[in-house]
Order: sequence, then C-alpha cells, then structure tokens
Amino acid sequence: MSKTVILAEKPSQASTYGDAFDHSERKDGYFVVSDKEFPDAVITYGFGHLVSLFSPEDYNEKWKKWDLNTLPLLPTEYRFKVSDGKQKQYTIVKKHLDEADTIIIATDGDREGEAIARLIINLSGNNHKQLKRLWINSLEKEEIKNGFRHLRNGEEFYSSYKEAETRQIADWLVGMNLSRLYTLYMQKSGMKGVFSIGRVQTPTLYLIYQRNKEIAAFVSKPFFELYGRFSHEKGIYQGKYAGRFDSEHDLEAFKERHELNDHAPGKIKSVKTEEKKQFAPKLFSLSDLQATANKRFNYGASETLKIVQGLYEKKLVSYPRTDTNYIGSPEFDYLKNALPSYLNLVNETIAEPQLKENKRYVNGANVQEHYAIIPTRTLPNLAALSQKERNIYVLILYRTLSIFEKPYVYDETTIETTVNAVLFKTTGKVEKAMGWRKFYKNEKNTKEENQTLPSVREGDSVVSHFYAKEGKTQTPKYYTEGTLITAMKNVGRDAEDEENKAILRETEGIGTEATRANVIETLKKQDYITLQKNNILVTPKGETLCEVIQNDEIANASMTAKWEKYLKKIRNQEGTQEAFLSSITNFINHLIQKVPGTFENSAIKKHAEKSEADTAIGACPLCHKSVIDKGKFFGCAGYREGCKFTLPKKWSGKTLTKKNVKDLLSKQETSLIKGFKSKKGATFNAKLKLANNKLAFDFSDSQ
Repeated sequence: MSKTVILAEKPSQASTYGDAFDHSERKDGYFVVSDKEFPDAVITYGFGHLVSLFSPEDYNEKWKKWDLNTLPLLPTEYRFKVSDGKQKQYTIVKKHLDEADTIIIATDGDREGEAIARLIINLSGNNHKQLKRLWINSLEKEEIKNGFRHLRNGEEFYSSYKEAETRQIADWLVGMNLSRLYTLYMQKSGMKGVFSIGRVQTPTLYLIYQRNKEIAAFVSKPFFELYGRFSHEKGIYQGKYAGRFDSEHDLEAFKERHELNDHAPGKIKSVKTEEKKQFAPKLFSLSDLQATANKRFNYGASETLKIVQGLYEKKLVSYPRTDTNYIGSPEFDYLKNALPSYLNLVNETIAEPQLKENKRYVNGANVQEHYAIIPTRTLPNLAALSQKERNIYVLILYRTLSIFEKPYVYDETTIETTVNAVLFKTTGKVEKAMGWRKFYKNEKNTKEENQTLPSVREGDSVVSHFYAKEGKTQTPKYYTEGTLITAMKNVGRDAEDEENKAILRETEGIGTEATRANVIETLKKQDYITLQKNNILVTPKGETLCEVIQNDEIANASMTAKWEKYLKKIRNQEGTQEAFLSSITNFINHLIQKVPGTFENSAIKKHAEKSEADTAIGACPLCHKSVIDKGKFFGCAGYREGCKFTLPKKWSGKTLTKKNVKDLLSKQETSLIKGFKSKKGATFNAKLKLANNKLAFDFSDSQ
C-alpha cells in the first residue's frame, strides 16, 4: 500500500489538518491520519524554517573572521543545512519523507511556504518523488477537506519555490558581503559596532531618513487667504479666493487694487449641483490592513500580522499574507449567504443589500494566489476574543459588510461669485444616502464640514464683506509604521525616472506583503530606527549609515525594485536563478570597488569623533584622548596611535560602575566602595585610586 506524507509548516497547522480527517492520532513529531481518500497517511511538520543556508564559515573556515581581504564571499554552490536546534524534528520528518510514495506540500500557500517545504524535501533527498500541493484560503474544516479532495500538481508551484530560494540566496549574498564591507570601513574610520546592510531594509531606512531630513530642514511660513461673506435675500454663505498671499500687506494691496470693499456688490456667476457617489473602500490586502490598524489602534505592522495570523489559525478569517484587494465569485457567494449572520453578530442591518457582483471587489482575474482578507463562514464569540483580536476582526468584518451596502450619495453644490472680476468659490454638500458610511459614523472626520447653502440662482446679486484667515505651511509628517508600509508599497509614485517609476509600480514598490513588517522590525533591532508616539525616527546610528550610503546604489529603492521585477520573471518562468545571482554578484563586486571612495568622500570621521565624544567617560591620563567603554574593559580611544591605558570592569570581585571610572579619571580616586572580595573570600571596603596610572586600593577611609 502506498504511503502519503503531508508536510505542514508548524505543529498547530498540522493539528488543524489532522482534525479534518476521520481518524487522527498524535505521535512524537507527527500525526497518523486516515479517511476514505487517504487510508494510510502521516502529517509531519517543521518549526518554520527547518532548513537554512550555510553560514560563511561552513563553506570556508577563513570566512568566519570579518576581513576585507576575504571579500567577496561567493560560494561556488549554495548549500543548505538543518537549522540550529532543529535536528530532532528534521530526523522525524526525513524518516517519513523517505518512506513516502507521495508527498503533499501543505505549508502556507505563499512563496516562502513553498520554499520551506521544498528545501526540506531537497535536503532529505526526496525531491524525485511525486509532489502534490494543498491550496486553501482558510483553515476551516470543510475548506481543508475540499482542498485535500482537489490537490494540485506540485509542478505548478516549482517556479514559486525557485523565486523564493533565489530571493533567499540573494539576501544572503547582499547581507553577508555588504554588512561586512560597510562595517569594516566604518570601524576603520573610528565607528564602533556592526552596520547591517540588507537588500530591502537599507533602501527602506534611507526612505525614512529622507523624510526625517525633510522635516528637520522644513521652515514653516505664514500665508494669508481671502474670504468673502456674501449676503443674499435667501441667506448668507462664505466663499474663498483661490490664491494665497505671503503677507497681510499683500492681501490688503490686492483688495485695494480690485476695490474689494465691504458692501461691494457681487454677482453669482454660476450655480452647479451635482449628485456624487462614493463607493465602499476596497477589501483588505495585508498592507492595507496594517496601515488601517496602525492609524486606528496604533498597532505596529508586525503586531497586526501576528493578530490576523492568530485569527486565521482560529479559522475566523481568510489567509492573511495576501497582496490583493479582490475576491472571486465563490467567496462572494459564501459572504452573501452568510450576510445575515455577520450583521447579527455586530447588531447591524442593511435595508437593501447589494447582492450582485461588483467588479470593484469581485474580480477573479485579479486574484493571483490568495484573495483579499475576509471573514470565514465560522462566526466567533466576540466576547471570547482578546481586545486586539476583536478590534482586527471587526475591522475586517465591517470592511466586508460595506461592499453589500449602497454607495454614499450626496449632492455637491458649487457657487461661483464674482466681485469686480475676482472669483470666489463656495462648496457645500447635502447628504442624501449614508450607504456604507453608516458603519463608520463614529470615525473622526478631520475635514471641515461643508456649509449649508441658501437657495440662489445664476445672475443673482449679493452684498459682500471680506475677511482674511492666517495659516502656516505644514511640516511634512513623520512616517508611522502604517504610512511606511504604504510608502514601501507605493514608493514608485515619487520616482523621478520614468523607467524606474514604471518598474516600481509594476512590482508594487519594495518588499512583499509578507516581508515588509519584518523589515521594519529588523530596522528596530539594528538600532537604526526608534518609535516616538507612533512616529518613526532615525537613530544617530541610522543617520550615520544613511549619510555614508546616500550616493551608493544600495540606498536606491529603484535598484531593489528592479531586482523584484526580475524575481517575478523567475516565478513566471521568464528568467533564471543563475542570471539573477550573476547580476547580484556583479553588484557586490561593483560596491567592493566603489565603497573605499565612498568613505573618503564622506563625513564619517566627524561622525566617529561625535560618537566617541558622546560615549566618552573621561580623559585618558596618559594622552588626554577619550576613555570609552570597549565592551570587556574601559580603554583609551588612542589605542591605534599607541596608547595602552585601560581600566578593568571588574576588580576583586566587584563590578565598577561608570561613575567609579569617571571619578578615577577626573579626581584620581573613587568614593568608598563596599563589597570587594579578597583571594581568601573575605569581604572588605575600600576606595580605588590611580597610582602611576595603575589601579590600586586606598584603605585610608575604609571603616
């Protein structure tokens, strides 16, 4: 009898699959399952990435040390190994794959999930076996059963795996080579620490840096606007002149030039009333959900992904890592059938549900891998969800309910009034049908409310009164995690070069739906950015790197987008891994040649001096340079020039504080320190002092 092995991504996913079979028995690292279609099957699983790329030292022991002479690190072939700490589970998985006749890939249905499974299968030596693919959009029992009944051919997804593997190798090449390259030159210039470089993280950091610089350089300027208050026999309304004035004096001169005096007669040039319709917003892609959740609840991008992933695993929402805003006809049908239950869940009603497909939301041609994030048929007990889960679920639910409501409809009236040939424009609106907006009636509206207008006609006369309003040009806003996710997706809109703009538009900017949140988290972990009241600020470390790389291609979002475009070609079987990695290799070699000049022409030494001054504890008694924290000890910054002055961090069992060291450097002695230990283990108190620039005890005040 043939044996089928189902390979899941993680234990919870495997357990959920097991529940969809007639019989399921949990074992150590796998499940034994069976039903009519699968009389003899095993579900086993990884812990995410069970397999990872070799480290540099796995290829060559000399590559372990960070040394400019070893660059570039270019393996002749890219090899994979079992990830650290995961050997036990890999052994279990390999045993079952070795025994399998058919392997069903049931990891997450995206490029990364495909790569996770295939790399395990490859390393285990089982890539010659028959491969099938489970392709589902929710973890509901019926969806899983249906997915196993309609397995897809594994060959359909091979190119997605090659794209993901190529991306992984490219990121390894860029990260390993360029992080070492820039870090070593930073250190040669006097900077401390490691400077991580990444194919997506670095242009993203530079994007934030540019915005922060723009804000720092911005000088707010006052301006003045001219308004008219017009009296008509049917009522009073306000109008605004389109131009702006730099000063009140300029505004008054304009009024005088055009004889805009109070009580000046005016004429109504035109009155237009137009009915306008505003359709509900599109359904959520992951990045749209992350942006909205950040704006509404201040949730970070990773936090939102974690919450929605949890809701997916609870079978309450569809697959979250999606880049589309559309659903297909089958999804619309089940939403339509479940509509009364959804409405009842949140105590809402829709008087006339729109039950015909609308291509704004339902368009199978725009669903490439997974459809938009929508509720599943499974209804939650809202009270049983955490507050954050409830917030995200309700956000998704209301966005979905909105597509069944009528459009928001209003009449917009525009009045053009002239006084001595100067045109004033007035806009007002009358709401006719709230439609989908009734679901969002409690949302804050930052826009000014439109005024209610009197009933006037073209040619009517009015009497004028004029007044000025002062405003100030607004500082650009800092990125939040939500607006940064959107900026990464839409970065091409700001590209000056038309070819780059087209590439960025085609690739939807930099990063992918699944990786953008992780890029932001990496920038935080590397101490390149920090959050302050939801605003993203670049740290001094991040600023230093950006000022060095600003003229290097690694800072350019267009370069990353061109790579993404070619990776997409690999998925579409129009490009090859070999060609792409060759271009990455050429890029790395180019920067190895260019970067020395980059540092010569940068202000890096000034940054190093400032960094040293910021971290200085005191002046060296030998050469008067700064004494700084060197990790395991305190030492002179003049070490390269020959100064060997150091102070230990621990002395006779007692850890010295920075205050102790400051006192030694400034006063030649500390205050009384308690808790030293002798070689025999006795505890004693003493001061420390510098005697001939060496550390010594002072027992003169040890009582």
